[in-house]
Amino acid sequence: MTPSTIELVPTAEDRRIARHAAAAIVLTVAEAAIPLPLPGVKPGLANIVTLIVLARWGWREAVWVALLRVGAGSLLLGQFLAPGFFLSLSGALASLLTLGLAMHLPRRWFGPVSQSILAAFAHIGAQLVVARLWLVPHDGVFYLVPVFAVAAVVFGTVNGLIAARLLAELPPTDPARPMPER
Repeated sequence: MTPSTIELVPTAEDRRIARHAAAAIVLTVAEAAIPLPLPGVKPGLANIVTLIVLARWGWREAVWVALLRVGAGSLLLGQFLAPGFFLSLSGALASLLTLGLAMHLPRRWFGPVSQSILAAFAHIGAQLVVARLWLVPHDGVFYLVPVFAVAAVVFGTVNGLIAARLLAELPPTDPARPMPER
């Protein structure tokens, strides 16, 4: 008789992704408790974790952290498969795609702050498109673009500055594992 259990042995990379995803989920849940002046305008604190993971371990791990954060965060907040989940997922996918492209830009001019601002614009842009196509069948939703653009610049800058500061203060990564090429 063969055993019916499957044992998965997590690697060090799996554990690191889980730790970072947990930190991002905590920030997502904490952010949900903050009163918001306008629906949809959020600081995006979990993006700080994504930016750090992107800079230290590459885009693949950043994708895992961001998608685990969206899935588990929506489960914890009771929004899984609700419109808020799809808005969050579309924003996360757009910002990950943008970060994947932006990480190949020259480091001299594009660091965590500029990447964060680009990701914030991509995030809000995707959310507005999904909201227009699915939830608000009227072009009036685009009247909110200036408000969301200001929020993307402000929160993108703040999150990028926090990520840059944390990256400067964190100890170097494992010397046996080189930093990803940019």
